[in-house]
Amino acid sequence: MASTNSFSSYGSVTKTFHWLTALLILTALPLGWIADELAHAVFNPAIQTTEADIAWAARVFSVHKTVGVAVFFVALARIAWTVTQPKPGLLNADNKPEAFAAETVHWMLYGSLVLVPLTGWIHHAAEEGFAPILWPFGQNLPFVPKSHFVSEVSADLHGLFIWVLAVALGLHVLGALKHHVVDKDSTLRRMLPGRSDAPEPPQQHHSAMPALAAAAIWGAVLVFGWSTGTFSGHSDDDDDATELTEVQSDWQVQDGTLSITFTQLGSPATGTFADWTAAIAFAEPDAPGLAGTVDVMIAIGSVNLGTVSDQAKGPDFFDAATFPTAIFKADLYKTDTGYEARGPLTIRDKTLDIVLPFTLDLQDDTATMAGSIDLNRLDFDVGTSQPTEASLGFGVTVSVELTATRAE
Repeated sequence: MASTNSFSSYGSVTKTFHWLTALLILTALPLGWIADELAHAVFNPAIQTTEADIAWAARVFSVHKTVGVAVFFVALARIAWTVTQPKPGLLNADNKPEAFAAETVHWMLYGSLVLVPLTGWIHHAAEEGFAPILWPFGQNLPFVPKSHFVSEVSADLHGLFIWVLAVALGLHVLGALKHHVVDKDSTLRRMLPGRSDAPEPPQQHHSAMPALAAAAIWGAVLVFGWSTGTFSGHSDDDDDATELTEVQSDWQVQDGTLSITFTQLGSPATGTFADWTAAIAFAEPDAPGLAGTVDVMIAIGSVNLGTVSDQAKGPDFFDAATFPTAIFKADLYKTDTGYEARGPLTIRDKTLDIVLPFTLDLQDDTATMAGSIDLNRLDFDVGTSQPTEASLGFGVTVSVELTATRAE
């Protein structure tokens, strides 16, 4: 059997791509459905779940994502191979409506094989944490920011395109069965492994109309999604967050980031708090000693931890509904080696005295600081339903960076 295509038959390379793609798709689709069902149970606070349940859901999602990425690269390779090969003629080319429909479905399939895994990958890359892709090349995509808005919109597109893929795949299978059972021609047999004695197809001309029809279907799907509100209601702002009012401070924070880093299923994940305030009083002392105070308030509902944000705000973790803010009241000290913020940190209903070391660059009326501290989530009763580190590590690194200017 030849490796390349001819006008009457498919070569071995094309057949390999076809059946490998079919295997990957028929693996990814049920895995995605199963993973969604498992995730629903994990994220629903009304359903009791164990660490084993969470770990299993994450593993299924990871395998689904990994297979999806494989589909994407196999699809690109298949398309690249296809454009270098002659296109075998349709055996039913004389039946114009059926031939047009067959070619349109093929274009829908080609588009789906790229768009479905790509939108799923963008959804994954725009979020933090849950269920990594099982490969050593990282979890991010170039030009895809960490954005809840981007993640949600790409997830909506992923869901819509899955339906297009499912419909196109169903039509493709039904068409192949019709050829084999009803028409009794060689359309299906010439894609099977091995040699096929397919007849010479009739002379025919391939136009761009099926591709345009497929593009019109994609456009109709997007319009349908927009008209039904699929893309509405997405924002980087969190409506559940307690909005903090501005505070009076000797130093006004101009820019800053408050983040937490933890280990989930063996992989590091980082989240941020969008809303927090700091009332700072500071005067550089001539010698080590007390230098000022800081009063920090954090809106727990403003946390962004990607796909597990809602779970993190739930009663077993931060319980944002009951404890909407975290508070850190500290004295600022200059030491022999740097600076420290010493005082009580309150998360939920637990208070613990901590020491946060930080660096400080003071230039006239502008101060830039950066510091971090390692905490144990169980000290604050966060995630007590996960008493081991099987799915969620105990250690949490809290990091803060800010630039402040002296108030006039």
